[in-house]
Amino acid sequence: MKPDFRTALSQRPLVGDGAMGTYLYQLGFPIGVAFEEYNLIKPEMILEVHRRYAAAGAEVLETNTFAAQHGNLVRFGLEKRTAEINAAGVALARQAGGGDAYVLGAVGAIRAGQRKNARTAEIARDYEEQIGALVGAGADGILLETFFELDELMLALRIARKLGDLPVVCQFAVDDPAVTRDGVPMGEALRRLKDEGADVVGFNCRSGPNGILRAVQNIPLDLGLPLSAFPNAGLPDYEDGRVVYSASPAYFGENARAFADNGVRLFGGCCGTTPAHIAEIAAALRGYAPSLAESLRPATAAEVVAAPSRQHAESADGGKGEPANIAQLARRRHTVIVELDPPKDLDIGRFMDGAAALRDAGADALTMADNSLAVTRMSNMALGALVQERVGIRPLVHIACRDRNLIGTQSHMMGFDALGIDHVLAVTGDPAKFGDLPGSSSVYDLTSFEIIKMIKQLNEGVAFSGRALKQKAKFVIGAAFNPNVKHLDKAVQRLEKKVAAGADYIMTQPVYDAGLIERIAEATKHLDVPIFLGIFPLANGRNAEYLHNEVPGIQLSDAVRERMRGLEGAEGKAEGIAVAKELLDAAMKHFNGIYLMTPFLHYEMTVELTRYVKEKSGVHADNCGCASCPTNDYQVK
Repeated sequence: MKPDFRTALSQRPLVGDGAMGTYLYQLGFPIGVAFEEYNLIKPEMILEVHRRYAAAGAEVLETNTFAAQHGNLVRFGLEKRTAEINAAGVALARQAGGGDAYVLGAVGAIRAGQRKNARTAEIARDYEEQIGALVGAGADGILLETFFELDELMLALRIARKLGDLPVVCQFAVDDPAVTRDGVPMGEALRRLKDEGADVVGFNCRSGPNGILRAVQNIPLDLGLPLSAFPNAGLPDYEDGRVVYSASPAYFGENARAFADNGVRLFGGCCGTTPAHIAEIAAALRGYAPSLAESLRPATAAEVVAAPSRQHAESADGGKGEPANIAQLARRRHTVIVELDPPKDLDIGRFMDGAAALRDAGADALTMADNSLAVTRMSNMALGALVQERVGIRPLVHIACRDRNLIGTQSHMMGFDALGIDHVLAVTGDPAKFGDLPGSSSVYDLTSFEIIKMIKQLNEGVAFSGRALKQKAKFVIGAAFNPNVKHLDKAVQRLEKKVAAGADYIMTQPVYDAGLIERIAEATKHLDVPIFLGIFPLANGRNAEYLHNEVPGIQLSDAVRERMRGLEGAEGKAEGIAVAKELLDAAMKHFNGIYLMTPFLHYEMTVELTRYVKEKSGVHADNCGCASCPTNDYQVK
């Protein structure tokens, strides 16, 4: 007979299951329906998913009840069947586990979804009804998951405690591992959950293994509770009209013991994970002895470097006849664009220092994303104006189709024109539900192709509405290109359409293979626009694995991954710079345009690489002291 859930957690790490909703989506079921209703109308399908996870090695099965609360089910006319749906969820998981798996009743946060303005009394009523049904149906414990705010999680925990003594797992979904969405320091929040009776605390969703591990490593060492972790399979992306996740099952297996070493006693998967991911976790944790590794858990994750902001550069067109625009520079010499992301807070000091350092190194333009990954950052319009005025470097700003309707987009563009910011990169933008404000709306009035055409229209002196304007804009437009795909020819065909729509230059996702650089050059040699090849310097081995496994559109070669494996600190950065310089040597043979990406404001790395490009090409920065240096092509008047 298996021990009770609390005892089992104290003995060794338990393997959880993976995603339900995204897995059903992968199996061909539509989104926009109540998957929880499948407990009643398609029980054989839910049973099969549970069985697949159990067969893969999952020792803990979550019920298919994440959003099975009265207020959520109202949208589907199912509110009167709330208790029935939850009870059926327990019965199906129990049947699939065959008595060997622990069944946790899954309860998702209410305010994190479409009901962010729901009243506390309504939320309490819904939790009491749902948790009561799960307890009454015989669940082995309750899993409170994907909570952003401590207050709501505390409310659900108190209700679970009132309804019985079942073990309760409490999981936050976080963007900042140091603080909850409602501003409570994470250490304090976890201690308050412990005091309120939580048996396990941890994190799920929002990011892949890298981000969740960083959150776990920030948990106070003296908390004294088992930890849980259910990462996503990396960041979501769109391929051929479908949402896909990039982190492989093998990557989850490679990270499993690192989670266990950091105190995680319940490890599974969230969005995008499948039975294959769980099988790799189970294999990695087989025979794991926690007593041998508890002391290995570090207190912080200072050396973990996260990914660069994803570039879906799909941009706008600029005025012809400007003597020094970025496309014209790249036609006659090696030209460097450097990405420096706007800060997530109100302090711009380091950002401005980085802009100045990159100007001094000879960067030709500073590019700034528009709330990349749907995470809220400072306005790039404001920062673009500041770096242009105070630093004297050309700003190249992104415009996301996600955040503004047609009215807002034209107004935004008119503002850039008034500020003299004429280089823009119109991006599609990651869906809002994947960002730090998942309840916000994604607009998408325009596609990337359409926004290129519409901004091109402003250059002809015609508003989006067709009304004549009193003068013409002078925007220079870039477009995105991801060459890290199976079928490069199809990607080039899509790129051709962007050029036909009016793109003046191309910016690529980072490339880590000299052979691929040559193939890109061959496949795009017929295009009559400059291409800025993306290079992102790696900071350490973990950073390399994170990018390869969790960030859509980025793939590292096996050779680069092997070179970076296990490297940390100064040694990791030095090797990352060395790899980047080798890639630059290959890129500069074929492309005048170079696009460097700065990882989390570590601008010292891209400063060194910018100088390397300039020295190799014989084009130095203005203030380098070399008498032969030409005058900078961009001057702020």
